Amino acid sequence: MTNIPDQDYQQRASWRRLTVFSLLFIAMTAAGLYAVYDQFAGRSVTFDPRLVSPQALASIVALLMVYFGADGLRLHYTLRALGHRLPFPVIFRLVFINLFFSNVTPMATGGGFAQIWYLQHHGVPVGRATAATTIRTVIAVIFIFSLTPVFLLTLDTLDNQPLVGELGPILALLILVYLGFFMVVLFRTRWLIGPLGRLLSLLHRFHLLGERRHDRWQFKAKREMLRFSSSFGHYINGPKQYVALSVVFTFVFLLSLFSFPALLISSLDYDVDYVVSTGLLVVTTFVMYFSPTPGASGISEGVFGSFFRDILTANHLLLVTVSWRFITIYIGMLAGLVILQRELMRNRKEFP
Repeated sequence: MTNIPDQDYQQRASWRRLTVFSLLFIAMTAAGLYAVYDQFAGRSVTFDPRLVSPQALASIVALLMVYFGADGLRLHYTLRALGHRLPFPVIFRLVFINLFFSNVTPMATGGGFAQIWYLQHHGVPVGRATAATTIRTVIAVIFIFSLTPVFLLTLDTLDNQPLVGELGPILALLILVYLGFFMVVLFRTRWLIGPLGRLLSLLHRFHLLGERRHDRWQFKAKREMLRFSSSFGHYINGPKQYVALSVVFTFVFLLSLFSFPALLISSLDYDVDYVVSTGLLVVTTFVMYFSPTPGASGISEGVFGSFFRDILTANHLLLVTVSWRFITIYIGMLAGLVILQRELMRNRKEFP
């Protein structure tokens, strides 16, 4: 009985944090859109009915189905390679829950924790759930971080971008550090056990962790890190068709994500260079990985507006920016919030 008040308090604290992050997401999004409106769009914006024509809407919905479907299937086949099979409704509910959490928490960290919690609730051990979500992320990171230098060096559109010119060396260093960290996580997981144990000991020394919790966390941290290490080995040595399909659907997911600006711009009857549009969004997505704001709010809109201002007329720039974020982020977030509420209500009924 003594655990129930603690659980209620933790749930209330978690929801307060999510509320704060959600409000911050809204505020930063508004600031980013205003920056595009003020700095890049010449304080001009015009709604164009061509974006909501039947043909445009049909194309957007079709691409959106591919986007969400590939997102779910890349996790599904990663789990299959690890020896776990969950019903498709469970997988696709997780897609939207991840979209909600990863966009209301800084650096997209909450999305990973939410996925692990959800997978554990559906019978996947923590180590395997951590491995599945990490591997899925790493595959996408490898694609994005491999393509970013190529587009930075080859796209003439980026030559006059102050962001790229000033931050070029820093971006190159971040690519190396980020990829290096994930290589250690995947191939030398045991190297992280020592630093993690010392971090927990430091928290205990400063009385941020009690004695019992410190001992319990030390044990769990080592156990789950070892489970994660073995799980990645199981993935690599798993059924080759599932490993290949997890990579293929990650590529399809990213390609559909990067295709939305080209689709929106072509719907407005611009001549679109698909490679240029895709390359600009690859670099935008790369920058978003390092944004400290929830869901890269504010940063993503500003970078997108800066990169696409030479392709779109001023009155269409803000319209396309809002449409891009609405389709790829806001729809999924709203669906994730609804699904999350239903999951929590179902859990309360199961465990009153």
